Amino acid sequence: MCRNIKTLFNFEPPATDTEIRDASLQFVRKLSGFTKPSQANEAAIDRAVDEVAAAARLLMHSLVTNAEPRDRAVVAARARAKAIERFG
Repeated sequence: MCRNIKTLFNFEPPATDTEIRDASLQFVRKLSGFTKPSQANEAAIDRAVDEVAAAARLLMHSLVTNAEPRDRAVVAARARAKAIERFG
């Protein structure tokens, strides 16, 4: 599951709220061990995802760098080429 969490900082265009929430969902799923929680745990999981997303958003807005923003398309193309090389 954690392999699906992508780096979100220092990209052009910046990470969207949806991308931050998706990464937060993956993180909470990994910690809890649930991909689909029961109704009894659904509220706790949803609250945790919201809190992690808020913390991630705050982190993203607090970080500073002198590096040029990376291009999402270039990084994605590199990842696809690496996957083809690795898995054929």
